[in-house]
Amino acid sequence: MTEELQSKARKIKLVAFDVDGVMTDGRLYFTSLGDEIKAFNVKDGLGLNLLRETGVEVAIITGRTSELVLRRAKDLKIDNVIQGREDKRRALAELLSELNLTAEQVAYMGDDLPDLAAIQFAGIGVTVADALPIIRQHADIITEKNGGEGAVRELCEWLMSAQGHLDAVQQRFLLDSSDPKS
Repeated sequence: MTEELQSKARKIKLVAFDVDGVMTDGRLYFTSLGDEIKAFNVKDGLGLNLLRETGVEVAIITGRTSELVLRRAKDLKIDNVIQGREDKRRALAELLSELNLTAEQVAYMGDDLPDLAAIQFAGIGVTVADALPIIRQHADIITEKNGGEGAVRELCEWLMSAQGHLDAVQQRFLLDSSDPKS
């Protein structure tokens, strides 16, 4: 990680995520009754929870409107959910105003053209490995993983590491060496 990116990472107080293609693999599934189905990665969910525990807020900004997104956000205790907004840069700017944050205090993760302006606007713009070439060209960070396959977790761990929290977060899950093993 470059010194400039490290410096930017220390300022991040909010990470906003697109859903389809970032938190999911981008596929849309519909039942014969027309019900929508999405697959979310459980490792991403834990990463989001751990990131929030370090004091970084999490938001969702998506162009689609879906009850499944609301349910996932509720499960993860994500309060900042903006749906049905194609102009994601404007939605992000409005959210920052509500939270009294600046663009340099936010990272935005998206994968497609509607995300491009938000990626460019954010202090750190992030995309997934399988994003369009133009999106990768304008992102500060490109994850090694594809959307829906752990890319969100990858960003969460990168940011926790850059802010000096990852080791402490992981240590919580280790068995205390003074405890006798059963």
